[in-house]
Amino acid sequence: MAEDKKLQVPRVKLGTQGLEVSKLGYGCMSLSGCYNSPLSEEDGISIIKHAFSKGITFFDTADKYGPYTNEILLGKALKELPRENIQVATKFGFVELGFTSVIVKGTPEYVRSCCEASLRRLDVEYIDLYYQHRVDTSVPIEETIGEMKKLVEEGKIKYIGLSEASPDTIRRAHAVHPITAVQLEWSLWARDIENEIVPLCRELGIGIVPYCPLGRGFFGGKAVVESVPLDSFLVCFSSISVSFCFITQ
Repeated sequence: MAEDKKLQVPRVKLGTQGLEVSKLGYGCMSLSGCYNSPLSEEDGISIIKHAFSKGITFFDTADKYGPYTNEILLGKALKELPRENIQVATKFGFVELGFTSVIVKGTPEYVRSCCEASLRRLDVEYIDLYYQHRVDTSVPIEETIGEMKKLVEEGKIKYIGLSEASPDTIRRAHAVHPITAVQLEWSLWARDIENEIVPLCRELGIGIVPYCPLGRGFFGGKAVVESVPLDSFLVCFSSISVSFCFITQ
């Protein structure tokens, strides 16, 4: 019997600024808890390396995952992988994130301090794609993106992204500096972005990175095989979290 052909994950241009990534990305958040108990460092690094061995080169993290420990974990995994072949996305913006309290911040000073801290935790010279995790409506988006533009000019980040931004915010941000990607929830049960945001991103040449395309595992066909921790964000779901994202243009 002929040997099975090795699965090749397609590559795709994300946006129109030159960033190329694997069409299947890996969201690292669950390695550090939130949906389930954190994995050991050894297991987390092993999973990241396994994903890379299957052709995934686009890895997504954030300073709030852990918090902080997820970036550190990914940084350690990168030491065992060819950095030049990997696209790292991370995010800033949440000062506090909990069940009852959410505080975001987007001042220029905060943008810069978060970026420099993420660079240290990841132990890299640059971040491929840097997202504003959530928009701080008390700060004009022009000020936030203006500081991110400076980070691009300094070589600390390569491309700018927004997460969960409104159409008006996306357009205003893009006028300051080209936005490479917008990250939003998009699945069979979360389709509201199709009315305005998808057409807008196509118009502006912005890539879309859908998170939870399988409804946090609900559409993956896997039933719960063990109890979900009480402190998990999945207490209202009856499925296992799936962390992959599919890139669209």
